[in-house]
Amino acid sequence: MTGPGHPSALEPTGFDALIGLELTSVTGDEVRGRLAVSERLLQPYGLLHGGVLCTVVETLGSVGGAAWYGERGHVVGTSNATDLLRSARTGDVLEAVATPVHRGRTQQLWSVEVHDQRSRLIARGSLRVANLPADPAADGAPAGA
Repeated sequence: MTGPGHPSALEPTGFDALIGLELTSVTGDEVRGRLAVSERLLQPYGLLHGGVLCTVVETLGSVGGAAWYGERGHVVGTSNATDLLRSARTGDVLEAVATPVHRGRTQQLWSVEVHDQRSRLIARGSLRVANLPADPAADGAPAGA
């Protein structure tokens, strides 16, 4: 997933860099990431903000989908359903793994699990992405559509 317009998949950029999300392994079949919970990621009650976990699901699923789709085009998230199952606090280190559930011509579905350092399931999510071909005609769309 490198080339023009695609930064190195393992190098965090933008919002991922802002929250400290680190991708440790990227393939079209599995993406692994790590996040150290810091004070800046907490909600008012001292727990990890659920939006951070939604971001982990979105990022790992999107990166995996893009790695699999490759040079055919790019992917965009269309649905993110994240279940928040257990709290995490400052000092916890979370590990996340994304794997494909379905990879089709026009869309993909990825499953993501986030565990803490004691292997407890913190969150589980599903991310659906749309495959957007670089050449719209390659997807059966009429020219100019």
